[in-house]
Amino acid sequence: MHRAGRVINFTSLSPGFDPRLTTMAKFLRIGVHHSNVSGYTSKAWSVRRVGTNVLLKWGVVEVRGLGRNRRVYWAVPPREKTIRCRTAQRASAYVKKAIGRRVSHQYERLPDNMPIRPRPARASAESARALATILLIDIVGSTAKAAQLGDRRWTEVLNHYYAAVRGALRANRGTEISTTGDGMLATFKVASAAIRCASAIRHGVRTLGLEIRAGLHTGEYKMIGGDVVGIAVHITARVAAKAGASEVLVSSAVRDLVDGSAIRFKDRGVHRLKGVPTGWRLYLAES
Repeated sequence: MHRAGRVINFTSLSPGFDPRLTTMAKFLRIGVHHSNVSGYTSKAWSVRRVGTNVLLKWGVVEVRGLGRNRRVYWAVPPREKTIRCRTAQRASAYVKKAIGRRVSHQYERLPDNMPIRPRPARASAESARALATILLIDIVGSTAKAAQLGDRRWTEVLNHYYAAVRGALRANRGTEISTTGDGMLATFKVASAAIRCASAIRHGVRTLGLEIRAGLHTGEYKMIGGDVVGIAVHITARVAAKAGASEVLVSSAVRDLVDGSAIRFKDRGVHRLKGVPTGWRLYLAES
């Protein structure tokens, strides 16, 4: 098993180099600690040299299982690209440089015997419409924070961040849908649970020196290729974009569902959301 960050020098070839030789390396984006987390989404990347050509493949993956028992599946069909290098030596040099870039961007080297397979087919009901409260969160000022801390420390902080987020999801019975860099999309059957989850994450990550913004909306969506699609998802993203640091903003659809609860709100007025034909009244969840 290769350790994370290990680079193999593919240009150190013997005089009897066979130009038909195939070499391959696979990497997984480091976003969570693989020894104690299962069922998360990430990004994978692979490079394969075939003769004078280099085949690249990358995309969103779903990781199941723990440690050596991990299984990695493409969540959606990966993107592919062929680089024609004309000579085997140039192809080897390209592979070496490409692997170096992955390591510097905090990718974990996967074992050679760990395949990345298409995700097992799900029931046809996957595409059926469903109603849920959708939560989208991300870290405020993440780029500046990463530059300040450096790659190694920032990766450690992200590990703790995702652990805190997933802990709050479990406590409030949320379903993780996808991660996007330092953000996460999740769904909830109960609107009040979604608000409590967002508030718990907001408080929990402060110990890491982080602030999040969160947006919530309730509406119908469809599951396609392991992702949620629909206007409700779009509205959720636009609501989150209106939130400031450490703010949890909800649409009136969410506010109406928890009317009469102990959750307090501050009216933020009606907003025009980009790409949404009608305005939505937004509320700041206070806790």
